[in-house]
Amino acid sequence: MRMRRREFITLLGGAAAAWPLAARAQQAAMPVVGFLHPASPGPFTHQLLAAFHLGLNEVGYIEGRNVAIEYRWAEGHFDRLPELAADLVRRQVSVVTATGGEPTPQAAKAATQTIPIVFAANGDPVREGLVASLNRPAGNATGITVFGGAAVTKRLQLMHDLMPNAATIAYLMNPSNPNAEIEMSAAQVAARSLGQQMHVLSASNEGEFDAAFAAMVQQRASALVVASDALFFWQRNQLVSLAARHGMPAIYYLREIAVAGGLMTYGNSLPDAYRLVGVYVGRLPVVQSTKFEFVINLKTANALGLTIPNSMQLLADEVIE
Repeated sequence: MRMRRREFITLLGGAAAAWPLAARAQQAAMPVVGFLHPASPGPFTHQLLAAFHLGLNEVGYIEGRNVAIEYRWAEGHFDRLPELAADLVRRQVSVVTATGGEPTPQAAKAATQTIPIVFAANGDPVREGLVASLNRPAGNATGITVFGGAAVTKRLQLMHDLMPNAATIAYLMNPSNPNAEIEMSAAQVAARSLGQQMHVLSASNEGEFDAAFAAMVQQRASALVVASDALFFWQRNQLVSLAARHGMPAIYYLREIAVAGGLMTYGNSLPDAYRLVGVYVGRLPVVQSTKFEFVINLKTANALGLTIPNSMQLLADEVIE
């Protein structure tokens, strides 16, 4: 059973609407949106697509009625993204939605400097060269961005609240992620402020997960904080299984990892980010996704022999029993 405790959203960014979708399709009977994603179509990505369609509907667009969508899936092969983006450009779509996090926005940006791009990025789009600034993106790209620093700091605090006597914690990051250093630095500052020792461990593919957990055990880590990264999300079942096998309390990024059996998650709502992409297709400047979810899996807590305080459960957006 799942209980929704609270829900809120705040939108940031105040520039006026820019290049509406209809204005980019003046010569076409129906505007065409190019949808670019690094994963494969499946049950979960269908949920994200439903959220994307909901956002489009909110601004008056319905697929097949007044907008067409060309889908391009990299099926986990990130090296295919540049060619898929180029294919959408050759198709002369009205706008490209570059979703799924890095490096999809970069692939779209490299493919066209003229067709509008609406991205869903995990890091700092200014530092990554996608836009000139958040309020005035300039160029042809805009979208939704999630900054990991604040979220990972909150994850450290929540784990400390649950296990205040944990002197040593492990932090799992993907060194291949261009934004990994931003989150890691924030995590280190948070750990020092909480009086905890933090061991940073790396995994750039699922084949390195076993070694990372073995290192956690060797370093006598009492808990694990996992960075915001697409690899850890798509391989969530393996991560959750390893944490359970080693009896390691862990807090992750997206709620879907708690649904898969992870102990706790704190991070942005992924479906809501896709809804915003739909809303902002062809319309708005860069906004920061600031709808965060704190999710606790009580079944996993019981398996770990942990008691989640009622005060912490009341703070949660969702408690999975």
